[in-house]
Amino acid sequence: MQDSTQPVLRDIILIGGGHSHVGVLRRFGMKPVPGVRLTLICRDTHTPYSGMLPGYVAGHYSYDDVHIDLRRLAEFAGARFLRTEAIGVDREGRRVLCSDRPAVPYDRLSINIGSTPRVTDSAGAADHAVAVKPIHRFNDRWLALLERVRTNPGPMHIAVVGGGAGGVELLLAMHHRLRNELQALGCDPDLLAFTLFTRGGAVLPTHAPNVRQRFTRVLAERGIAVHCNAEVTGVDATGLSTLDGQHHAADEVVWVTRAGGADWLRDTGLALDDSGFIQVTDTLQTVTDANVFAAGDIASMVNHPREKAGVFAVRQGRPLARNLRLSLMDREPVPYRPQRHWLALISTGDQYAVASRGPFGAEGRALWRYKDWIDRRFIARFNDLPAMEERGSTGPRPRVPLEGEEARQAISAVAMRCGGCGAKVGASTLSNALGALQPVARDDVLIGLHAPDDAAVVRVPPGKAMVHTVDFFRAFVDDPYVFGQVAANHALGDIFAMGAEAQTATAVATVPQGLEAKVEDTVYQLMAGALDILNDAGCALVGGHTGEGRELALGFAVNGLIDDEPGRIMRKGGMQAGDVLVLTKPIGTGTLFAAHARLATRGRWIDEALQSMRHSNRLAAECLHRRGANACTDLTGFGLLGHLVEMTRPSAVDATLELSALPILEGAEETVAAGILSSLQPANVRLRRAIRNPETVIDHPRYPLVFDPQTAGGLLASIPADQAQACVSELKALGYHRTAVIGHVDAQGDALEPIQLNP
Repeated sequence: MQDSTQPVLRDIILIGGGHSHVGVLRRFGMKPVPGVRLTLICRDTHTPYSGMLPGYVAGHYSYDDVHIDLRRLAEFAGARFLRTEAIGVDREGRRVLCSDRPAVPYDRLSINIGSTPRVTDSAGAADHAVAVKPIHRFNDRWLALLERVRTNPGPMHIAVVGGGAGGVELLLAMHHRLRNELQALGCDPDLLAFTLFTRGGAVLPTHAPNVRQRFTRVLAERGIAVHCNAEVTGVDATGLSTLDGQHHAADEVVWVTRAGGADWLRDTGLALDDSGFIQVTDTLQTVTDANVFAAGDIASMVNHPREKAGVFAVRQGRPLARNLRLSLMDREPVPYRPQRHWLALISTGDQYAVASRGPFGAEGRALWRYKDWIDRRFIARFNDLPAMEERGSTGPRPRVPLEGEEARQAISAVAMRCGGCGAKVGASTLSNALGALQPVARDDVLIGLHAPDDAAVVRVPPGKAMVHTVDFFRAFVDDPYVFGQVAANHALGDIFAMGAEAQTATAVATVPQGLEAKVEDTVYQLMAGALDILNDAGCALVGGHTGEGRELALGFAVNGLIDDEPGRIMRKGGMQAGDVLVLTKPIGTGTLFAAHARLATRGRWIDEALQSMRHSNRLAAECLHRRGANACTDLTGFGLLGHLVEMTRPSAVDATLELSALPILEGAEETVAAGILSSLQPANVRLRRAIRNPETVIDHPRYPLVFDPQTAGGLLASIPADQAQACVSELKALGYHRTAVIGHVDAQGDALEPIQLNP
């Protein structure tokens, strides 16, 4: 999380999680600049190290071995991680345009998004070939191909287009892995045929002749056909066509050639080279705009043209971080000059490698071991991070220079703040932030944000009863847009759990101090996320209060409407013996976010947890009501056991939970096993006195999770047994894929403890 003691003065936005940007994040994590906030915008949570991709394909490495966890690295760096896709840059407004959320303002921008294979240059390639980049799409296709070979072994022809080092190395890795898969199944590996197509006169054209000869020999020894001077002009479902008019049959076509810049860069106004790469100066600033930097494959150094190679992206991390700092200090950036020659270690698929540097070439297994050592050490720098309390320097750090009105605002932000109404966010800042937001319109809202007054006025329609609830908590994730979504969803949970329709919401937020523009954007992002959820629920935002505080926090007072008739309200009481217990979402958010703050999770675990927390309970509640739920509640801070106890007491029943049936968020069992628990867990554990048989389950790996506090958790309902199967099927069809029957309701027995836990 960001250091809330420092007001935000400047924003550095990093687009892409490439090798240069991971270096920037680590360096800022070790030595942050007060007042400077980093934000990483990336579609993927785990970024692959390209040097290890062939080893992963060959089966020498696991997925986690070759990927850097960007969410963990951003947390270490004190940077916001926005998991979204950048689709443009508004340089006049200094904003990054995103695919599924509001634009993000910047003071300095850096782009490190790699290159994109130009599959559109050949007819049908975009539809019938799989490009090696973006790697997440290639990985999905590769895993599907692996499964296809394993489950339906038979003749298959695989073609790779691209005779550079990347294409040759990937083809040899695929050859090694797939043949091994067939041999493990007892099948003939010669059922697989491999072909390489290159428009050049030889493979690896930018390397020394002896290196080309070595790989020509290896390809021949492996029985891989090579077609040189064979430019591919088209791809279809049956194979590919070359410039000489021949058609070559292929079951799978992999595209590893003709890379260029992303299409959206053409609309930025930045100077691009003929391949669409961003032209940059020696300081890695674009030739068009000194506030915009670029590095890695997407950058084209006008004074030092070089081949696209991962070594340059890695080595640009240090000068890029340095020049971003210097730029914000109004100091002259330092030129960077890339080396002319570099060592390339190119694997042959079978833990054997060829070294290439200028005219030099060598080969052997020792070189593969050396490459493996280098690659693992690189990955470890970004995945094996120092403990949070140990990072950084305690010495004096440079500060952002400010003048005029910005200097006055910065002084105000760090000065002793007023209390009471003086702690409110300024009216102009608030009105600017909220002006672009469009709450859903409702006829029963007489006075709301569309016509602001001292208070909102809403009508209660005839035959309806009013349902009231309130929730408020501080941010546990640095993305204000996502936090707004989760906070709104959490607040609506009580309304839906009672079977009501959400009517209106009033917000209460605290926002850390900073320059007015930064506070304004934070409020806007926060409330834009909240409105996504509120509007989808038909709930009108009618007002609120926003004040300054050390930490970002948000809550809502929500009103709902429900039919004023007997039996319409779903309550915690009402459970019947013989009912089954249905849970609509997995549990584990408490331990996962406690672990995330300690850099002890994987990014994909947090991704899944956030996705679950943003999933509304509205449709689930409607389904449960249709299926005759006798009792219902939403899981929040008291955890599964606490909420179940709240249901059994007024219902005068007992209940049995099946620990093995509980839906659990990925990673939650691992973090609990590591002893990482939410700060609220000890209070919840006091309810263990409600468990009839603690001694038989206390060592079960899921036992601690019944006490785990949830945020925006699922619905726990008591369903008539004859409706359970249909109810679960319907809930899964509605998108609640982890819905499960987790136990049953029993008649109240003689024991004082109402809950039985079965392994």
